[in-house]
Amino acid sequence: MVKVFEKHNGMLFGNGATFMRQPLVNDPTSSDADVVVLGLPFDMATSGRSGARMGPDAMRRASVNLAWEETRYPWPFTLNDHCTVIDAGDLVFAPGDSEGFTQQVEDAATQLLEQGKSLLSFGGDHFVTLPLLRAHAKRFGKMALVHFDAHTDTYANGSQYDHGTMFYHAPNEGLIDKNNSVQVGIRTNYTQAEHGFKVIDGAESNALSAHTIAEMIKHSVGKLPVYLTFDIDALDPAFAPGTGTPVCGGLTTDKALNILRELKGLNIVGMDVVEVAPAYDNSEITALAGATIALEMLHLWTYKHKLGN
Repeated sequence: MVKVFEKHNGMLFGNGATFMRQPLVNDPTSSDADVVVLGLPFDMATSGRSGARMGPDAMRRASVNLAWEETRYPWPFTLNDHCTVIDAGDLVFAPGDSEGFTQQVEDAATQLLEQGKSLLSFGGDHFVTLPLLRAHAKRFGKMALVHFDAHTDTYANGSQYDHGTMFYHAPNEGLIDKNNSVQVGIRTNYTQAEHGFKVIDGAESNALSAHTIAEMIKHSVGKLPVYLTFDIDALDPAFAPGTGTPVCGGLTTDKALNILRELKGLNIVGMDVVEVAPAYDNSEITALAGATIALEMLHLWTYKHKLGN
C-alpha cells in the first residue's frame, strides 16, 4: 500500500491542511482529544485592513515547518506523547451574519468545553475572543485574561461587533476580572485612569526580561483560571507585517516566545491566536509566527494539565 499521509516526516512542502498535521475531525464531539484546534475565519469586526479571515488557513500551512521536529526545542517532552490534539477545521457560518456567527462560536465552544476538551482557536479578527470568553466563563467562572496586543481593545465607542471593544464588554459581563488581568505590548492610547487592567506597555515589554514580565503576570493573575489571547500585532511589524493594524515598537518573536515559556505552570483554560492577515505578509513570516506561538501555547497547556506542573 502506498503511504500518502505520515504524521511525522521531513517533507516540508505537503499535507499542510491541518495544524501540525494533526488529524482532521469534522465532528470533534465524537473524539476523546484533549485539545481541539478550531478556526474562526471571521474579519467583519475589523477596523483596519481586512483579511484575517484567511488567518487560520495560513497558520495551518505554516505549521508544516514546525511539524517535523517532534520534540519542540527547548521543551523537555514530546507533545504528542502526552497530549492528543485534533483539528476541527473552520467553523461554518453564513457570511455577513455577525450575530449568527457570534452565537455559533459561543455554542460550539460551550459544547466542546462541557465535554472536558480544551480549545485552541485561530482567528479571524480579535472580536472572536468575546464569544469564546462567554463560553469559557460558563465552565470556569470568572477568569484572568493574559492579553498580548498593541491595543487594549477596551474602547467603549465601537459598534456591537468591533475588534476593539471585547475587553470593554468582557469585564462588564463578568467574564474576566480586569484587576487580575494583564495586557502586554500595548503601545496605543487608552484612558489610564479608568483602565483597571495591569499594562506592561511596549517600551516596558522590550526593556524588561522575559522572566520579569512572566513573574509580573503570575503575580497579577494569582490562582484564577487564565484565558490566554495573542493578537499577532503585539509583535513589531518587522516580525509580523501580515496583520490589519500594525504598530511599530512591538515585541520581537523571540521575546514573545520566551515570555510564553516563562508562563509555564499557569492554569491556562483557553487559548487563541488572532489577527494574522496573510495578504499583507512577507514570506509567510507572520503566519509562521502565529503557528509557532500557537504551538508554544499547546506546550504550556500540556505542561500544566498533563504533566502536573
